Amino acid sequence: MADMLVYLSVTDMDIATALRRKIDSKTKPLGALGILEKIAFQVGYIQQTLTPQLNRPELIVFAGDHGLAQNGVSAYPQEVTGQMVMNFLRGGAAINVFCRQHGIGLKIVDAGVAMDFTGSWRPVHAKVGYGTRNCIDQAAMTVEELQQCLQYGRESVRECVAKGSNVVGFGEMGIGNTSSAALIMSALTGIGIEACVGRGTGVNDEQLRNKVAVLQKIMAFHGTIHDPMKVLQTYGGFEIAQMCGAMLEAYEQNMLILVDGFIATTAFLVAGKLSADIRSNAVFCHRSDEKGHHLLLEYLSAEPLLNLGMRLGEGTGCAVAYPLIESAVRFLNEMASFESAGVSNI
Repeated sequence: MADMLVYLSVTDMDIATALRRKIDSKTKPLGALGILEKIAFQVGYIQQTLTPQLNRPELIVFAGDHGLAQNGVSAYPQEVTGQMVMNFLRGGAAINVFCRQHGIGLKIVDAGVAMDFTGSWRPVHAKVGYGTRNCIDQAAMTVEELQQCLQYGRESVRECVAKGSNVVGFGEMGIGNTSSAALIMSALTGIGIEACVGRGTGVNDEQLRNKVAVLQKIMAFHGTIHDPMKVLQTYGGFEIAQMCGAMLEAYEQNMLILVDGFIATTAFLVAGKLSADIRSNAVFCHRSDEKGHHLLLEYLSAEPLLNLGMRLGEGTGCAVAYPLIESAVRFLNEMASFESAGVSNI
């Protein structure tokens, strides 16, 4: 709970104290619900109430292609991005299954897939381009494209708010985006690129060596960059940039922000550099099996809810973790206190 208290000012202490007292008065030993107690406190504090509610949870999956995929950094061809988007739209992917299971709304956004979607199955159109440029010898996007991405991301969240949502999670799809995320992570954390690079879609040892070599070459070409917007412009994907904008908007709308795996946490890293207070609204849902995610979570001092060996993306970690967040809110609102239950409290 100390992690949350750093965000409190003197004028905030009444609601914080009341929440702590309410949690501690439930019919259980102090701290017996562990991390659920921290989540209950966090949601209550975000909403400034002792009876928080989770309304119309939404999950937004941003999809985009990457020019750097041309450098052989993925085990899959670029066409898989668009094919998986079609799978999302038809309801056949893991994220569809988990969102249906837990009553989470799902929105699929074309941030920059290298194909056009026609017919009856179409994602939300927010296409900034047909994939980013190959950042091996130029910036992945222009300043104007980056600004458009941030704006589209914000609009996607505003649409959720208009429907009454106060909790939103984020997922992604984009062949090559673990490479983009590793570059962003290394640039903004100072951690060597070799430590940030993982197997992504499942590259073999030889492909992994090539992936590291390519990313080293890219970073050497661009040199040291510290400004988060410049880093995002240079190395980011359209889907990562839109996710960053969406996270910033979700914070400004005072929503609970569910952060998925490596790619989403990298988008959050950028958002956090732009708005440090966003951390108070974020729940890190799972620890990805992607190598760089472990180090990135350590850098952020973030303890995720789950560690299931997942590395799928799509927002699946958010969807699987959501019932735990719901349980935290339910115990705060519905569990009896020692006084109401007539149970002795030592």
